Amino acid sequence: MIKILMIEDDPEFSIFLGEYLSKYNMDITNFEDPYLGLSSNINSYDILILDLTLPGMDGLDVCKKISENFDIPIIISSARSDITDKVLGLQIGADYYLPKPYDPKEMYAVIQSLLRRKKKNINKSNFDECTTFNWDKSKQKIVFKKEELTLTQAEYEVLIILLENKNSIVSREQIVNATVSLSDSYSKSLDVIIGRLRVKLKDDSKNTKYIHSIRGLGYKLTQ
Repeated sequence: MIKILMIEDDPEFSIFLGEYLSKYNMDITNFEDPYLGLSSNINSYDILILDLTLPGMDGLDVCKKISENFDIPIIISSARSDITDKVLGLQIGADYYLPKPYDPKEMYAVIQSLLRRKKKNINKSNFDECTTFNWDKSKQKIVFKKEELTLTQAEYEVLIILLENKNSIVSREQIVNATVSLSDSYSKSLDVIIGRLRVKLKDDSKNTKYIHSIRGLGYKLTQ
């Protein structure tokens, strides 16, 4: 589950966006009061969506305080169209400025992009001899039980997204949106790739140990 902190004084908008993102295993906790948002456990969240027009404190001041004290990607979501706000917001620590109104699909894409960038910076190489799976994205290499897997591009892309979200349910839409080789979450091609991966992992589809199908939701990798 991706945990999103939102500081937004329009509760209807936060509910609307939250309902959309919940389809992709994302959960929004919104604070209409910026002071409450600042006093929340910010380190427990994966990303921040921040409005600029807030009661009692300007969103740019909130952005500055959070960027100076926490390592969390910040998306400014604002109807303020002044280019000065956009430039200043990016200068003081925001990672992206998304002007309102926008399609929630665009917000989802921005979140995915920022989280992938963060993972690349933190886990570019993830090798530990004691674990079942190890991977190095810089070399596009996945090792299973100390042996490197021979994978097609599509197999690699699907398996890496499952590994990066291990023990969490990943929806079909999330997998497709995070890959280059797939384009339709309703296509049987994803099921074929999952089947091929299970064969390479010697994972019995009737008694799975690694890649689990979660009916109506997606897939989950455990190890």
